[in-house]
Amino acid sequence: MNINIKKIPLYFKKALYSLQKFLVPIFILLVVGVNGFLVYKINQFSTQEPSSEQVSEQQNIIKRINIDQEAIDKILSLEERNIAVKSLFKEARNNPFKD
Repeated sequence: MNINIKKIPLYFKKALYSLQKFLVPIFILLVVGVNGFLVYKINQFSTQEPSSEQVSEQQNIIKRINIDQEAIDKILSLEERNIAVKSLFKEARNNPFKD
């Protein structure tokens, strides 16, 4: 079989013309395939559990809050005294648009 370089575009046009009637089914199969693949990957990632190393690594990153005893005593003393802060702008709080 002799293939002439000048006839390659002609062969390409013939192939495209014969495939033209299958464009819609090929497009539909391509879209369904991509959507199926995405659903498969999403399902795979949603059911994946972290390993014990990943859990322990994240727990080590978390910083523990240390409250000193002086702050605890201050909070408890304020709670015991039951101090209530009253707003100076009570009317403005109830109706801010009143002149």
